[in-house]
Amino acid sequence: MTEFRQARWKEPLIFERSTPGTIAYSLPTVEREVQAALPKPMESIPKSLRRRTPLELPELSEPEVLQHFVRLSQMNYCVDLGLYPLGSCTMKYNPPINERIVQNPNFSLLHPHQDDSDIQGILQILYELQQWLGEITGMNQISLQPAAGAHGEFAGALIIRAYHAEHDELATRREIIIPDSAHGTNPASAAMAGFDVVVVPSNKEGQVDLQALKSAVSERTAGLMLTNPNTLGLFEQNIESIAKIIHDAGGLLYYDGANLNATLGRVRPGDMGFDIVHLNLHKTFATPHGGGGPGAGPIGVKESLSPFLPIPIVSYDGTRYYLDEERPKTIGRVHGFLGNIPVLVKAYAYILQMGRRGLKAVAEHAVLNANYIMNSLKNVKGYSIPFAPDTWRMHEVVISAKPLLRETGVSARDVAKALLDRGLHAPTFYFPAIVDQALMIEPTETFSKDELDRFIEALKEISNLAYDNPAMILKSPQHTATSRLHEAKAAHPRTMALSWRMYQKRLRSKPS
Repeated sequence: MTEFRQARWKEPLIFERSTPGTIAYSLPTVEREVQAALPKPMESIPKSLRRRTPLELPELSEPEVLQHFVRLSQMNYCVDLGLYPLGSCTMKYNPPINERIVQNPNFSLLHPHQDDSDIQGILQILYELQQWLGEITGMNQISLQPAAGAHGEFAGALIIRAYHAEHDELATRREIIIPDSAHGTNPASAAMAGFDVVVVPSNKEGQVDLQALKSAVSERTAGLMLTNPNTLGLFEQNIESIAKIIHDAGGLLYYDGANLNATLGRVRPGDMGFDIVHLNLHKTFATPHGGGGPGAGPIGVKESLSPFLPIPIVSYDGTRYYLDEERPKTIGRVHGFLGNIPVLVKAYAYILQMGRRGLKAVAEHAVLNANYIMNSLKNVKGYSIPFAPDTWRMHEVVISAKPLLRETGVSARDVAKALLDRGLHAPTFYFPAIVDQALMIEPTETFSKDELDRFIEALKEISNLAYDNPAMILKSPQHTATSRLHEAKAAHPRTMALSWRMYQKRLRSKPS
C-alpha cells in the first residue's frame, strides 16, 4: 500500500542558491535630474540608527525565488492534502473562503491606532463573536485577548489568582489540581502563575478518581484544571460531582477547551459547573493551526469572575461599540491592541457559515469518526485499547502499540514513521503519558470515510509487516522528502541552526 504525497527535491537553503548581483525585480529608470529632486529618506535617519554593515539578503532571480518556495511546499504535508490525525490538536480542514475574507482591505488595512468611531465594523464583529462564544460555552463574558490556547490557560490561572487575592486567600490557596491525563500546558500554566501543582490519578475507567480528588482538596486548593472529554477521548461522567468537590473546597473549576470539538451544541462547560473556559479558535473553529501560530485562545468566565478578565473587552451601549478598559480588577493586558484579528474574523466567519445546526453536526461527525477508527482497530493484532475498551469515545481515541513492541520490537514511534511512507500524517504518539506506547488519534469531522479507511488499512498493514519483517518498519520513513531524523540530536541546542547567521557561525567554528 506504499503511497507518498511529498516531492523529494534536493533543495538547498535559499542563501546557498544565492548568486551575488542577481536581482528579482526591475524598477523603471529615473532621469538624473528627477532623481536629484526626489527626497532622500536616508538623510532623515540619524546616523546612530543607520545600519553599519550591509544587510545580508539572498540574491536570486524571480524564477529562482518562485522555484525555491514551490519546491518547499511540495516537500511538505498539510491538512489540504489529507488526514491530519494529531490527537487533541483538532487539525481540521480550513475553508479557503475564510482566508479570502480576511484579505479584504476593509480588514487587512485597519490600523490598531484608529479611533473606536472609525472601526465600528470590526468592533461589531468582535462583539458578536464574544456573544456567540459565550452562548457556545455557557459563559457570561468573553475576552478575545489571549493569542493561543496555552496563553488562554495562563490568563485563566491569573484570574484564579486574582479571585483568591480579592478574597484575601491567596496566601493559603497555593495549589492547582490537575489530572494525570492532562495536557502538558496545564501544569506549566499553573506553575507560571505561581501555583503548586497537585496531580490526581485516573481510575481504571480512565476518568478522574473521585476518592483521590477528595483526598487532594484542602484549604490550599485554588482550583482544578480539566478538559472534558479528557485526553483519552472519554467524557468525565462524574463532572457534576467533581465540580461540587472543588466548589465546596472553595476552589474554581477551569475548562481546557482543546477538546471542545466533541461537545459543540451538545453540552456546555458552563452547564457542567466550570467557572472559567479557554477556547482554541485555531482548533475547534477551523482557522489555520500549526507552525507556532497564529492562534487565538479567547477566555470566558462566569459573572462573578468578569471583573478580572483581560482588557480590552468589546462592549456596546445601544448606539455604538467601544473598547471597555475601565476595569480596575482586571488582570491587565495579555496581548497588544485587539488580539489576533485575522484569526478571530476567520472564526466568526466559520460560525456564521455553520450556524447552530452545523456546529452540532461537527461534534456528531467528529465522535462518529473517532469511534469508527476505534472499533476498526480494537481487535487488530499488536494494538490494544487502554481504559474501558468497550466504552464509546468522543472526538479522539488512544490506542496502545505495547503488544506490538513486546512481540516484534516495533514501537509506537516506529508505527508513526511508517505511516509517513504511506502518505499519511502520523497521530500524536507517546501521549498521554499514562498510556504506554500511546497513539492518540483524532480524525475530526472533515475527512471522509474513504480517507479514514486508508488510515485504518495502513495501521493494519504496518502491524502485519511488523510481525513478518520488522526491519522494514524500523527503517521508515524511506519515501518522504527527509528520511528518519535523530530526534534528540535534531532538537538539541548545539545542533539546531535557526537562522542563516547561526548556520554560518557554526560552519566557521568547525575545525578545518
